[in-house]
Amino acid sequence: MAIRTTTVGWWTPRGALRLMFRRSTTRRTTRIALVVGTVLSLVNQGSVIFGGKATFATWIRVGANYVVPFCVSSFGFLTATKRVHIHEEEQA
Repeated sequence: MAIRTTTVGWWTPRGALRLMFRRSTTRRTTRIALVVGTVLSLVNQGSVIFGGKATFATWIRVGANYVVPFCVSSFGFLTATKRVHIHEEEQA
């Protein structure tokens, strides 16, 4: 069984979006968002939800508790994989 390696990186906004929505990337960032979002929702909105007093605004906050960690983990992944082109001037 051969091991296949690939280089992951981007240097254009289009490449960043392509990388961000790759299956392997979204699988990783979605797992992070599910764990962090659940913890945040339980800590911040748990008493309201389990007390039966959740409103539409409460559920918007719960949704944000999942969206924000997804965006942060995606941004962190993109930051770690950005390719930088450095042009050095030749000195005579």
